[in-house]
Amino acid sequence: MFDNLQDKLDRAFKVLKGQGNITEINVAETVKEIRKALLDADVNYKTAKAFTDDVKQKALGENVLSSISPGQLLTKIMNDELTQLMGGTAAELELGKNPTVILIAGLNGAGKTTFTGKLAKYLKEKKGKKPLLVAGDVYRPAAIDQLEVLAGQVDVPVYTNRESNDPIAIAQEGVAEAKKNGNNVVIVDTAGRLAIDEALMNEISAVKDATNPHEILFVVDSMTGQDAVNTAKAFNDRLDFTGVVLTKLDGDTRGGAALSIKSVVNKPIKFIGTGEKMEALDVFHPDRMASRILGMGDVISLVERAQQQFDEKEAAALQKKIRKNKFDFNDFVSQIQQIKKMGNMKDLMGMIPGVGKAIKDVEIDDDAFKPIEAIIGSMTPFERENPDVIDQKRRLRIAKGSGTDINDVNKLMKQFNDMRKMMKQFSNPAVAAKMMRGMPKTPFGR
Repeated sequence: MFDNLQDKLDRAFKVLKGQGNITEINVAETVKEIRKALLDADVNYKTAKAFTDDVKQKALGENVLSSISPGQLLTKIMNDELTQLMGGTAAELELGKNPTVILIAGLNGAGKTTFTGKLAKYLKEKKGKKPLLVAGDVYRPAAIDQLEVLAGQVDVPVYTNRESNDPIAIAQEGVAEAKKNGNNVVIVDTAGRLAIDEALMNEISAVKDATNPHEILFVVDSMTGQDAVNTAKAFNDRLDFTGVVLTKLDGDTRGGAALSIKSVVNKPIKFIGTGEKMEALDVFHPDRMASRILGMGDVISLVERAQQQFDEKEAAALQKKIRKNKFDFNDFVSQIQQIKKMGNMKDLMGMIPGVGKAIKDVEIDDDAFKPIEAIIGSMTPFERENPDVIDQKRRLRIAKGSGTDINDVNKLMKQFNDMRKMMKQFSNPAVAAKMMRGMPKTPFGR
């Protein structure tokens, strides 16, 4: 997502490269290119114009310090303005009521049911809630089955009534069931509907009136671009929803919905879906998204994802093993599993400043770890615990058993041994400090 926009903004900033100061002429030329880039990204025209007018006004009012270039200054202004355009700050769910009722609405195929499962997992694991899912889609074949499967994956209960085709009654029954069983959040999944379908729009309005939800989340496929914004406006006029969920941000999307939707409907984006897995749901942070759009990475989100998989006791035990040079292939596989749980590999690498642009045309297979796991899986338990015993004869057997080449096994063994040596060195604070002192200084001091 945003790769094309990022490239075009880079080209726009090059207009100011080498300029000693900001003038009305060079800013006007740059802003014109920025507006073109936004429109190409399917951003609403009024939004793009108002945004670039604000950027131009702020740029002309700034003095360029001797330590920065006009291009750097404009990047800073763009970052601030993009952050405000997308909402300024992250918008939390209102979860104070017991039970809190959350109504899910949107078009067919937007990913509402999948999001419902992801939201249940998020509320259960991150917020300590006890959610109940309600299967309110009585029209789509297998919709109830899909929700039951997802509920099973995240280990939360789901209320269904296969005998009824009345979504209003089912929603009410679900809320009553939650009160009876002590569930403090109710998430009502509803059927997809078009804004022009008056009967179905009346129906979801009736579901809203019957359940009096504390949150109404409009789920929209970000790949539909500007159409997503227009649809959001139509739904908001009827439902007055409390927030937007953008799904499929891992797809080939230009990003216009993310940049336009807040200014058009004046409702915050609360969540973004970044993949099919139940873990692939993030709270939307406008400042972090702005940084990623401008190619500055998103280290905070990367660290947060790592912390979600971080186990303090396990880390302490691992640290002891590293100090004693006992780090083995069982530990190595455990670390791989934690990395895989963090999400799409290309998405993760794109969060590292400067890396996103470098890998934008590179295909990074999420199955990249499979050969490594196959090799380790072909080792005996004794070999995994004692890597030093793996001689050439054992390596040949492991290669044959894993369906890989002996060179692949040799390469993994070398990388593993190099990593183990480095980890051992860095586990000693005195050695680590000495190594850091020996590193060349950067222009910023270290």
